[in-house]
Amino acid sequence: MKSILEQNEGNSNDTIASESTPLLAGGNHAPTADVQAAEATSARRESATSTQSKNTSSSQLNSNESTIIATPPSVSQKERPLPVRQILLLCFARLVEPIAFFSIFPFINQMCAENGNLEPADVGFYSGLIESLFSLTQMAVMILWGRLADRFGRKPVLCISLFGVAFATALFGFAQTIWQMIVFRCLAGIFAGTIVTIRTMFTEHSTSKTQARAFSWFAFSGNLGILFGPLIGGVLANPAKQYRGTFKGVRFFEEYPYALATLATGTIALVAAIVTFFFVEETLPSSSRKSGLSKNDLEAESAADEPIDNEGKYKTTWSLVKAPGVAPVLYLYSHNMLLAFAYTAIIPVFYYEPISLGGFGLSSRLISLFMALTGAAQATWLLLVFPPLQHRIGTGGVLRLCAYVYPLFFIVSPALNALLRQGSHRGKIIFWVIAPILLCLGVGVSMSFTAIQLALNDVSPGPKTLGTLNALALTLVSGLRAFSPAAFTSLYAVGVSKQILKGYLAWVVMVVLAAGFSVAVRWLPEKAEGKIDDDRGHIDEEYSDQPQR
Repeated sequence: MKSILEQNEGNSNDTIASESTPLLAGGNHAPTADVQAAEATSARRESATSTQSKNTSSSQLNSNESTIIATPPSVSQKERPLPVRQILLLCFARLVEPIAFFSIFPFINQMCAENGNLEPADVGFYSGLIESLFSLTQMAVMILWGRLADRFGRKPVLCISLFGVAFATALFGFAQTIWQMIVFRCLAGIFAGTIVTIRTMFTEHSTSKTQARAFSWFAFSGNLGILFGPLIGGVLANPAKQYRGTFKGVRFFEEYPYALATLATGTIALVAAIVTFFFVEETLPSSSRKSGLSKNDLEAESAADEPIDNEGKYKTTWSLVKAPGVAPVLYLYSHNMLLAFAYTAIIPVFYYEPISLGGFGLSSRLISLFMALTGAAQATWLLLVFPPLQHRIGTGGVLRLCAYVYPLFFIVSPALNALLRQGSHRGKIIFWVIAPILLCLGVGVSMSFTAIQLALNDVSPGPKTLGTLNALALTLVSGLRAFSPAAFTSLYAVGVSKQILKGYLAWVVMVVLAAGFSVAVRWLPEKAEGKIDDDRGHIDEEYSDQPQR
């Protein structure tokens, strides 16, 4: 695993990590400065230093100038490898959020039915509601976590968040009413702001030649969470019934049938918190860069750091949205994630529903195995296929390919149900042969998740706005994840209960949305295409006249 991280790091098209981030970590998208830009920057910094140091000696002035005048990054700095140990530790911490989110999927329907005495047709609404509340509370606190990380450091915020997720997730298995489930799920969402801090630390650990590979591992670890989350939930849920020989008669597991699964998830989060506390390094640069400077030094550096490019005009969120290429990519980002959230919301219910109502009629264990299989397939696509494919056809090429496959992928599940509805032995054999293959091939659309993140980086006006742009995108995505599970599971429940389109109503809507994404992706801005020239990196860069920091 370590060797894979270190190889082929020169194939990425991403940007160098910014050394100063106002809100979240941002990549420096300015290519190497030309001579005129470097001279202009040096002159400006010299002027700022002279203003702040009128009463200092000549030697002090020279010392200050040598400290604050920016120089282009050295070759060794631009080509430094990924810090493998830190990346692996952050990948472990990255596992926690998707495990906490997806681990309840195999048993959430059964748990809602038991705790609320619900009819089968009503289960989908309440399970979707509980899933949505996790993301809604996460959205509400995401920017707060980012600001706390900017003020107090990445590591302490990450540790607190992981400890909180461990506690709240473990509590969920002890809920015995729908209201208790809602409260505990919201509590977990409050602490699930880890993704903001971890994404920041990934960016600050990477350079222009390693950031794409770093974010491939970021996505890979997230998909490992999708793999392990349902597996843990399905295997450990209701042990008194699943493993009668071992847990039969154990009163605790009979009274709290889902506690073992949530305690296991909480333990993983707790271990991640402890590992982070002892071994993960702080990446916030301001604490170390400015600790030894005097007041005059800080004022001089602040004056010298004033932007000379066009980033200064993007001081508000609205002005940033109106920047060239930003709005279309934000829309594509949101549309893409809406498709993903819709699928992940209804697929557990679809697996659970009887064949006659339009589902697969699988047990909790088979649901967990199916979801684990597709999670492993997603990880494979992201880690092994995406980097070379993106290098060959560019970010835009990957996005368009995934967009064209999306409608076909959504057609597969109802088509397989139609096969099972025939009730023939031959149909069942065909199902078990082709279903895993088709689902594993279809989840290749997950490459669009990493591709759209790279496109978002590419359309940022510059390094000082990338953090705000990422915060805006994550807030939009969290908002979508807050309502989309409830909306689509409700739509699915209506279609199943009334047998609209033979129970395929939700799938038809999703195919239409996927077709819309296939059309919308044609308007991807040219600067977000992410095509690579082997000799000099990006072919097109709008901000080629900006100096490197």
